[in-house]
Amino acid sequence: MTATFARFGNDLHAGRRTVPIVTRRRTWYLISLALIALLAVVSVLRGPNLGIEFTGGSEFQIAGVTDTEQGSAREVVRERLPDNEPKVTVLGQDTVRVQTEQLDSAQTAALAEDLAAAYEVAPEAVSTSYIGPVWSGDVTQKMMRGVVVFLLLVAAMMALYFRNLKSSLAAMAALIHDMLVTAGIYLVVGFEITPGTVIGFLTVMGYSLYDTIVVFDKIRENTADLDARSDVTYADQVQLAANQTLVRSINTSVVALLPIGSILAIGAFLLGAGTLKDISLALFIGIVAGTYSSVFLAPGLLVDLRRREVGIAAHTERVERARRGEQAGSAPQRAADAGRAHRDDPADHADEAGDASAAPAGPDPVPSAAGARRAERHQPRRSTRRRRTTTQRGNR
Repeated sequence: MTATFARFGNDLHAGRRTVPIVTRRRTWYLISLALIALLAVVSVLRGPNLGIEFTGGSEFQIAGVTDTEQGSAREVVRERLPDNEPKVTVLGQDTVRVQTEQLDSAQTAALAEDLAAAYEVAPEAVSTSYIGPVWSGDVTQKMMRGVVVFLLLVAAMMALYFRNLKSSLAAMAALIHDMLVTAGIYLVVGFEITPGTVIGFLTVMGYSLYDTIVVFDKIRENTADLDARSDVTYADQVQLAANQTLVRSINTSVVALLPIGSILAIGAFLLGAGTLKDISLALFIGIVAGTYSSVFLAPGLLVDLRRREVGIAAHTERVERARRGEQAGSAPQRAADAGRAHRDDPADHADEAGDASAAPAGPDPVPSAAGARRAERHQPRRSTRRRRTTTQRGNR
């Protein structure tokens, strides 16, 4: 299996085998658009599961419970606060977390006692915390500001690195695709969106850009002497670069996904909801989406953005014209060339002269039409001016 995959990678790198990444780029575009549209519809129907850090409210954690069922906590909150629907989750093996709307000090103390009695633990086992709307709003603003600043700085850095704005635009389009896919799957799964989730998103953006830069570096290497070549187009070299980096991207992603998958399993099934679970899910989805976009989307986007440039368009037209000429001059053209070479061969003319000398003397044969035309071409031209002069003298 490993040897076969290695041979496959060597064939891709040498150009003996090709995955239609650029030639089928519109297919990859449609797949991504369909996935994003489906995730958007499901996400809107399900709604975001924002954490208390973004919504504000009161939080209760009941530790050391023997039974982590969530019905008791819901009943206690509904009895105490009829208009408040709590958010109940399980942390680890013996901790229940209850999040409610904003409560004052008296309501918080009374609800903590009721929760301790419902789960049969001491009142000291219930810890409470409160997050106000001002702090949660500040966290949301800082999150959005951080994402926007990150995107702007990355776009400027890539434009300077590649000395081409269109390369930066293609990379940013692939990055936005990764963010949309990651956010959509995260919302569909229903995990709580916390500051840890935002950290995971930022990490995903960095990984996606790293993988895209590797592919674009190979594209720049393959297209460095493009003007000196007349056998390949810009799109051909971009597809070759994407194929040459395909196996490397897969291997890098698999190595990165193994520990992240382990952390996700531990955070989701052993430790319950928490920071590990939030970060690892965003990383896992984002790395898969980033690997796909950097190989299957970014090269095609780059070709579409640059194929109308004057130099690239002229070179592509020249290569395609040469390819059409090769196809048109296949068998019939070679036969015509062979016929012309045979007529122009001096040995053939010598043979014809020998055959003519060996022929018996006799009356001149009747010249053919073609021979008559050749004879006329070899006759010296007569001066029409002289004939006109003679005629004029006769008239006088």
